[in-house]
This record gives sequence, C-alpha cells and structure tokens, in this order.
Amino acid sequence: MTRQGGEAGADISLPTARGPVSDQLIQGLRRPPHHLRVDGLESLDAEDPLVGDDLHLALYTCYELHYRSFCDVDDAWEWHPSVLALRSSLEQRFLDALVDDIGPSRAIAPDAVGAALHETLASGTGPSLSSFMASRGSLRQLREFAIHRSAYQLKEADPHTWAIPRLYGSPKAALVKIQADEYGNGEPDEVHATRFAMTMVALGLDATYGAYLDRIPGVTLATVNLVSLFGLHRRWRGALVGHLAIFEMASVVPMGRYAQALRRLGYGTDATGFYDVHVLADAVHEKIAEHDLAVGFANTEPRRAGDILFGARAIMAVEERFARHLVDAWNRGETSLSESVPRLQLGSAALAGA
Repeated sequence: MTRQGGEAGADISLPTARGPVSDQLIQGLRRPPHHLRVDGLESLDAEDPLVGDDLHLALYTCYELHYRSFCDVDDAWEWHPSVLALRSSLEQRFLDALVDDIGPSRAIAPDAVGAALHETLASGTGPSLSSFMASRGSLRQLREFAIHRSAYQLKEADPHTWAIPRLYGSPKAALVKIQADEYGNGEPDEVHATRFAMTMVALGLDATYGAYLDRIPGVTLATVNLVSLFGLHRRWRGALVGHLAIFEMASVVPMGRYAQALRRLGYGTDATGFYDVHVLADAVHEKIAEHDLAVGFANTEPRRAGDILFGARAIMAVEERFARHLVDAWNRGETSLSESVPRLQLGSAALAGA
C-alpha cells in the first residue's frame, strides 16, 4: 500500500516554491500520482544553472523522494515516469553548466589519479570558510553555517552509499570501511548525522531533518544535488568516488577549525563532538579514499578513471561558490540564508544574536 502521508521518517512538508518550475512540481506532488506536466522550463534560462533557486529546489525535491521524502507526498511518486522525466531535464541543465565550467571528463592513466587529486585540491581559489570561522566567525554566522550544512549533514554518507552495489573488489571494501565509520559502526549515537543534529541542538537550532529547507538557497542545494546526482546514476559512479575522495582529503584541517570556532565562543563537546570525530576519522579516511577507493577504482575500471577527476573538480566548483556566497554576504553584514520565502521560526531565537 502506498503512503498517503504522515508515516515515520518523513518529518516535513513540501517546501515553498521559488519559481514556476518548482511551483508546478510541488503543487503536483501534493496530489495523488498522475501524469505531472511541468511547462515553461525555458524560464530556468534566466538563472545560473549552477546556483539557481528554482532549478535547484525543484531538483532537490525530486531527489528527496529517494531519501526520506515529505509527509504530504505519496510514496508512489518516487519512481513516477513524469517526475523522472522532469528530473532528467533538470539534471542535464546542471551537468551542462558543470561541463562548461570545469570541462568534460577526460581520460587519465590510473597511476596518475592520486597526484591529479592532490593537484585538484591545490587548485582551489575560493575563500576558506573554516579559516573565517576560526578567526572571526560570530555565533550568528556559525548558526547560519549549520543551517546551510544541515541539508547534507543530516543525511551524511547516504548519497555515497548508493555506490556500494556498483563497485567491486577493493574499492567496494574501501567504501564500506569509510561508510561504516560514518554510520557509527553500529552505534546509533555515533552516527555522524546524529552527531551533527546534536551540534544543531547545542546551537539552539531545530535539528529536525529538513526543517530549514525554506531558508537554504540554491547555491547550497547545488552542493547536495551534485552528490545525489552522482549517487543515483550508475553512469557517474566514478565521479561519486572522486567526490568522496576530495571530501575526505580536504576534511581534517577545516573540521578542526570549526571545532576551534565553537570553543572560542564557549561551546563544549555537545557542540564540537561532530567536528572532533571527523578530525580523527578523516585522518584515516583520507588515505583510504585516495589510495584504496579512488586509485583502486581507477585500476579496476581504467576507462572510468577520468570520471574520478570530473567528480573532484565538480565538488571543488560548487563548494567554492558556496563558500564565496557565505563570506561575501557576511562581509556585507547580511544574512547568507534565503529571504525570498517566508522567514521561519529558527528555534530558541537562534538567529537573534551575534
């Protein structure tokens, strides 16, 4: 029997639309499954497809049907052909923009992948959010940052897990080893998503999954949509490997800085635990992700080795835009959250102070 809404696991309702495409999708999903017709996709041409609010909210909504979905959406929508057709059109716009920005996937020798990943990391040009936070980030800015990251961190590891049945041999074993740590090695309180929820609660925020979706702009949703796109398509398994490799290789120092920022503002282990765990875990994960996962995948599937670097360049591109958006807004004395939709109650007056 299909769900009619309200089952455990789906905690929130559909978001507020941000344009004609997301509006038609959201209004359609409120109804029982039917042929969903979304007109006027050309309206998306007015947006930057790498950060556009209408495109990325619509795409995020399509993807969320494969995660926890929404309490007011029938489960039968998940694989409905008309939703998949819309999703495919949105994905293609996003992918085309990525290729225009970072170039296509190019062949590379498997034994060159490790060095190329380090070169990709070193090529970053965006501002350092973690340095900003450690040195001068305010409590309000830390709370905003947590709200942004909640779009991914409350489902942390789930998009990468899609790759497990698509890999074999040593890369599969490496991915399982990383994911087991992400999921707390069987201890519910140690699950990294749960630890991030604890950080949000310590900061006076609502840790309900998806609670702040209406405040999260397209530039942030794009960072989550990228990994969902790679995870949900077998074609992009190599890019997902590259995404995770960069994710782990670039994690240790920034996570330490975020913990430092929280301690500077007087917070204890209930807030810093998420970041402290990552400093320890990712020091191990970065080696596994580079050598056993990424290089291992290149050796088992050499024709897909170039996709690893495409995924690595892609995460760098969207994360740099995300960081620039936040730092630029804060340097102007403005909020980095979306104000194009009604302001939500943020819990314990969480965003009221500096």
